[in-house]
Amino acid sequence: MSLKFTYAITRKPGKNFARGLTSANLGSPNYDLILQQHISYVETLKSIGLEVIGLDAQLDYPDAYFVEDTAVVTPDVAIITKPGAKSRQGEEESIADILAPYRTIEHIQAPGTLDGGDVLMIGEHFFIGISERTNSEGAKQLGNILKKYAKTGSMIQVGAGLHFKSSVNYVGKNTLIVTRDFANHEALKAYDKIIVNRKEEYAANVLWINDYLIVPGGFPDTKAKLKALDVKIIELDVSEMQKMDGGLTCLSLRF
Repeated sequence: MSLKFTYAITRKPGKNFARGLTSANLGSPNYDLILQQHISYVETLKSIGLEVIGLDAQLDYPDAYFVEDTAVVTPDVAIITKPGAKSRQGEEESIADILAPYRTIEHIQAPGTLDGGDVLMIGEHFFIGISERTNSEGAKQLGNILKKYAKTGSMIQVGAGLHFKSSVNYVGKNTLIVTRDFANHEALKAYDKIIVNRKEEYAANVLWINDYLIVPGGFPDTKAKLKALDVKIIELDVSEMQKMDGGLTCLSLRF
């Protein structure tokens, strides 16, 4: 179930990134620091074999550096989303042109909404979170598109947390890292689970890519649990992204 990724799309945070959407209440974000952290993120992707397609900031969209929400990219098709937050609708328009040389393009249509952060790909199956940003219509459209390309999808209510991948991510070896809210979820019963404690719930957002596991820094209990997987772990400081309700998966589109 290990998919080799070749490319990643990232977008530079704009100077006005702090005007983006957030409910974190973790203090004022720092522009110079988020730039440093973003550069480290990009360099890490390059170090594990990815060719990074770096895009300029979109100053009309302060959240646009969370580029993952604009598309769902599979080995066969790229589905351009319809972001659920009105202030972010429009970010996705430029992404179609970037992805067109690499994939067939499909689109989510209004009144459907879909954020890429609500979609978790595990092999040929896709979990689609129903959240504040992704509605049932958007999830249904995605499921129908995936079916055209011989992929399966299932919807799952997010409840707590901004996106599905804020709480659930795949870490290889038939294992999920999950918050306690998803520890006993019926839809996830086929997987082994690493459960993060309440104080470290942010650490459920990890990025498993090309047999490396990129984790947010500052969560020692979670890191210790992940070491049991015997995988190569890279720890990155993403404090400024955390202040803006974002994490490691949000910062790139991998394919």
